[in-house]
Amino acid sequence: MSKPRNVTFGNYTISRPGGLEIQVCYPEEFNKYDSPWQRQNPMMRAVPLLATELGFAIVAIRLFIILLKPLHQPRFIPELLTSILIGPSTFGTFESLSPDTIVKQMMKLFPYENTVLLETFSSLGLTFYMFLVGLEMDVSAVKRMEKKSLSIAFAGIVIPFCIGAALHFVPIHEGITRESPNLGALFWAISLTITSFPDLARILSDVKLLHTDIGKTALSSAIVNDLSSWFLLVLVIVAFNHYSKHRHGPALTELGAFLMAMLPIICFILIFWFVLRPCIAWMIKETKKKAGKFSDTHISVILLGVVVCGFIADGCGMHSMAGGFIFGLIIPNGELAINIMERTEEFISGVWLPSFIVVSGLRTNFLELFSKTKLFYLLLTTIVATSAKILSTVLVALCYGMPVRDGVALGGLMNTKGVMALIVLNEGRSLKAIDNILMAAMVFMLLLMTGLVGPIFFLANKKAKRTRKYKQRTIQRRNPDTELRILTCIHSVGNLSGIINLLELSNATKKSPLCVFAVHLVELTRRASAMLIVHDAFRTKTSDQNSIRELADSDLIINAFRHYQDRNDDITVQPLTAVSSFTSIHEDIFEIAEDKVVALILIPFHKQPTADGELQGENHQIREVNNNLLAKAPCSIGILVDRGIGSAVITSAQSSLHGRQGLKLCMLFIGGPDDREALFYAWRMAGKPGVNLTVVRYVYNKDGESGILVEDLNNTEDEDLVDTARDVKEKELDDEFINEFRFKTMYDSSITYNDKMVSNVEELVESITTMYGEYELYIIGRGDNVKSPLTMGLSGWVDNPELGPVGETLVSSNSTAHASVLVVQQSSSALFRSESLQVKRKFGRQKWASPILNPDFEAFENKKKKYY
Repeated sequence: MSKPRNVTFGNYTISRPGGLEIQVCYPEEFNKYDSPWQRQNPMMRAVPLLATELGFAIVAIRLFIILLKPLHQPRFIPELLTSILIGPSTFGTFESLSPDTIVKQMMKLFPYENTVLLETFSSLGLTFYMFLVGLEMDVSAVKRMEKKSLSIAFAGIVIPFCIGAALHFVPIHEGITRESPNLGALFWAISLTITSFPDLARILSDVKLLHTDIGKTALSSAIVNDLSSWFLLVLVIVAFNHYSKHRHGPALTELGAFLMAMLPIICFILIFWFVLRPCIAWMIKETKKKAGKFSDTHISVILLGVVVCGFIADGCGMHSMAGGFIFGLIIPNGELAINIMERTEEFISGVWLPSFIVVSGLRTNFLELFSKTKLFYLLLTTIVATSAKILSTVLVALCYGMPVRDGVALGGLMNTKGVMALIVLNEGRSLKAIDNILMAAMVFMLLLMTGLVGPIFFLANKKAKRTRKYKQRTIQRRNPDTELRILTCIHSVGNLSGIINLLELSNATKKSPLCVFAVHLVELTRRASAMLIVHDAFRTKTSDQNSIRELADSDLIINAFRHYQDRNDDITVQPLTAVSSFTSIHEDIFEIAEDKVVALILIPFHKQPTADGELQGENHQIREVNNNLLAKAPCSIGILVDRGIGSAVITSAQSSLHGRQGLKLCMLFIGGPDDREALFYAWRMAGKPGVNLTVVRYVYNKDGESGILVEDLNNTEDEDLVDTARDVKEKELDDEFINEFRFKTMYDSSITYNDKMVSNVEELVESITTMYGEYELYIIGRGDNVKSPLTMGLSGWVDNPELGPVGETLVSSNSTAHASVLVVQQSSSALFRSESLQVKRKFGRQKWASPILNPDFEAFENKKKKYY
């Protein structure tokens, strides 16, 4: 028998370097005293060193997160890169440097003698981390999954499992004798079956994909994959421990011993699920009934339970992490779970988890990987391992009729790995099922697979919305006999009544039903990523929900909209929840609007009315959201200043039943695309029984001329002349639309039309506040980019430019302080406004009188439908 080789490295003497097991000897100084109470505390050196190691890892992770943020990489990639930076792959290259260099001194941060304390600390941190992962998951969502999601999850487990097991036997390197090659293959297999649910959710939220079919399918399948991977890992750990003890016994004896080893684990799971889970649910119910909220004692008891469950799981033959994970799964969704997440997540994920990253990095040596492996086999293994999930997902996607491009994108998303994969590899290394080189090879594959998720998605899943022609972005440009799609944004329960009653006024009919996408906007304050939960598909517990109040608001909003849908046969509602920072939440809204092809987005004003009609409590974040929507929206926008429109709608419904006058609406028309859009929406509302609409068109009167003009043409520059020509064309469109409206509503007793000649701003304001101040709801256009002498004097003192000059006048006037105001802006895209003028130049040169007097009117209407 050959004598083990010894290698000296600094103060360390290492025996059998590179094998499955090494022995490290190092000198340690201590003072000898006669009394044990005077001996030096060994923790005096270890604890400061541990704190320094954690601090270094935390700072490195944060730096990598900042650097990789533009690439939309999940948190797992910065953590993995930090582990490589800490390990011998980086610091090991500086062994020849002089002892005084900074890098050489940094290598002393991670000495061998501190490994035991570091691994103990990381094991406890992993137990709590997996408790949070279990707390995030909603196992009941599996029951509501579609067959397609379950099929993709099943294929994503079976095919990668078989491929991973086979890859273990590829001769990547030579010279290492594996003690258990067969069971070592299982760790390869499990690492390839994993799809990290938390990291996948963050990727989908960053790229605004959670509300799409691909996002919902990927998340559903990830839940099944994670649960299955944990079950497989427990089986493999038990089997490996059993194998090491009974490897030379009879087969029947080995099988019986294995079943006996599984018995306490099965009992552990059954007792937790059927005994402890109902007890926790009962405790939550009784606490809510008596105290109404959970105290610090409840949180402390649960956290203590994590440690106890980890201890019991370890005693049953599992890892303590499995105990924490199962304990997280059995805690019901609700206030207690959210409280625990809010109070512990940042510390566990940001402080405790990096200790495991350090341990993993110390076991990963890329220098040894590339110097002692056959690069051809390493490259081949990497390609096959990366393709396993994609291949299995594409095969199932084709069976369900999905495009190949979507299948590849979905497969790339399912390749997202996380901390769970590192746990599997480290567990295999601790059990000596895989050696250092194989572990480094698998870490390299995990880094490549997860890092390519973003590029694969963007290359293979370019959404059709970027190439299709989105024709129905406004109410005016849609066929009035087709479905009207509206997206509503709700910030709080206070916005609920006004938005729902405005939808009631939108006059859903059999010919033109209403499809409403009700989005609850929740501010994300604790993370940089976002979650978008589609409630009709499945609802998962996520740590991204900011507070208990927001969760309760979300349930109230969803129930209110579903009740509204139940009362109306011609209305369908799909509730959504967008959880994101208010600086980027408008992007979520845009994605939904384009994906669902909506024509109008309804948003509440950023101020809340008081009992006397005054507006107060300005919310600057909501105002920023509204401004972003107005600036970049792909469809029309409506801002509602609600001052009791709900009670007015109820009164109108009761009045219509008794034949009395109902709700009175007023549409003030100055001119421009926004006013035309507002008039078209008000025209639709007038078709609802019990609603009376008054349309007032203000016409500028100067020396007998009328229309939308600019300042004195004698003083304009060339660019002002271009604006004047554009305004003249807009005036022609206004005249045409008003004439069409008047002709089609001449016999409608619920609609009244008035022309009002005014010469200046003062007359306009006086007319609005004195003659037209008795209406419950005003519908106006924002007047964006419209130059009119009637409103130019108002623009200088507007405090709320999102309402426009006329909207500001209505909101601030005492005579209209009782009324609600709806400000409408047509699509901000210049494309559609230029198309409008092109159609007018081609088909609208003749004066419009009526279909009888104008023989080209029918052809003109057909052309409008074609272009709009």
